[in-house]
Amino acid sequence: MEITPVATFEPPYYTVVFTSVKKPEAYGDGGYPEAAQLMNDLAKDVDGYLGHENATTPGGLSITVGYFRDEDAIRAWRDNLDHQRVRKQGRAEWYEAYSCHVAKVERSYGFRRDAGSH
Repeated sequence: MEITPVATFEPPYYTVVFTSVKKPEAYGDGGYPEAAQLMNDLAKDVDGYLGHENATTPGGLSITVGYFRDEDAIRAWRDNLDHQRVRKQGRAEWYEAYSCHVAKVERSYGFRRDAGSH
């Protein structure tokens, strides 16, 4: 599987940055991996979802960046009942701390080396 960033989109669009630190017990059998996969799958069903990226530092800081066409798509994601349930469970069981930032993207560009380039 090739690792590549999410493609750029024609601005404006929106990004939701979810940064978290999980409790040590979240890495066990507490259901976190299954819930994270469910959230990834549900987000893809939102009209206006453009993509997302996840990264985790060696120290345990996790960052998920979701890309959405507009604020209506973000609201639809926020108001999804399964998403609400998992957020509540996350606060109760999995997270030490988290922050969520919503921003409007006004400029977007990228680079990708061609497969044959050196």
